[in-house]
Amino acid sequence: MIIIDVKDGENIDKALKRYKRKYQATGIIKEVRKRKEFIKPSIKRRSELLKAVYNQQIKNADNA
Repeated sequence: MIIIDVKDGENIDKALKRYKRKYQATGIIKEVRKRKEFIKPSIKRRSELLKAVYNQQIKNADNA
């Protein structure tokens, strides 16, 4: 459970923003989405390879 200490006289919007930042940093949403469905290791590896190729093409286009 994420706990945020709200200081005296602190704006609730500021405390909420701190909570959201802390929540996002824990990676809960990413983990839930990842566990939603099983992805075969071969498919995962292929998508990582395609992503690497795409990033390399972008870097090569910038250098040219």
